[in-house]
Amino acid sequence: MKEAQLIQKTIDFVKAALQDAEGGHDWFHIERVFNTSNLLLMHEEGNPTVVQLAALLHDIADPKFHGGDESIGPKTAKSFLESLSVDEETIDHVVNIIKHMSFKNSFGKTGESFTSKELQIVQDADRLDAIGAIGIARAFNYGGFKNRELHNPDVPPNLNMGKEEYKNSNAPTINHFYEKLLLLKDKMNTATGKKLAEERHQFMMDYLDQFYKEWNGSE
Repeated sequence: MKEAQLIQKTIDFVKAALQDAEGGHDWFHIERVFNTSNLLLMHEEGNPTVVQLAALLHDIADPKFHGGDESIGPKTAKSFLESLSVDEETIDHVVNIIKHMSFKNSFGKTGESFTSKELQIVQDADRLDAIGAIGIARAFNYGGFKNRELHNPDVPPNLNMGKEEYKNSNAPTINHFYEKLLLLKDKMNTATGKKLAEERHQFMMDYLDQFYKEWNGSE
C-alpha cells in the first residue's frame, strides 16, 4: 500500500472512531497534532510514516474515556495497522509511541522505558496542543465535561501527585495549569518544540494573571 493511501485510510478510521468524542480529544485535536508533527518534521529528523501514523492514532482510545484502561489504545492501533498489512517494525514502533507518550507516565517509572526521535516529535506535538490558547480552551472544555469547578481558592494545586492520584483527580480546572500545563514547556524534547512552547507558555501566564484579576474583582 502506498504511503499516501495508508495515511488517508488511517485518517478515515480515526475520524469515524472519534465522531462522538469530547471536544478537547476529538478529531480536530488529532488533526492539530498531525499538522504540528509535520511542522516539526520539517526541522527535526524522524521517519515520517511512523510519526504520522502515531500522531493519528495516539488518542484512538484515550484511557480517560475508557475507565483508565491504558491497553485499549495500543491494542486498537495495532489491530487496525495489522488489518492494512503494515510491516511489523512500523507497527511495533507506533504502538510503543502510543504506550509511552502520555504526560501521566512522567509520574515515576512505569516499569519499562522507550524513546525514539519519532516519539519525541509526536509527544511534543501533543503537548503543544495542551498549552497556549488551544490548551486553555481544551482544559476548560474537559473541566465542563467533568462538571468541575473553574477555580476554588480553598483547593490548592497538588504538585506531589503519583500517577494514579493524577489520573483520578477531580480538582478545579485552574489547578490543572499548575499540575500539568505550566510544566510542559520544560518537558519538550525537540529544539523546535521548545521554541514553539515558549510563546504558548507565556500566553497561559498572561491568561492566569487576567483570570485572577477578574476573579478577585481587582484592577
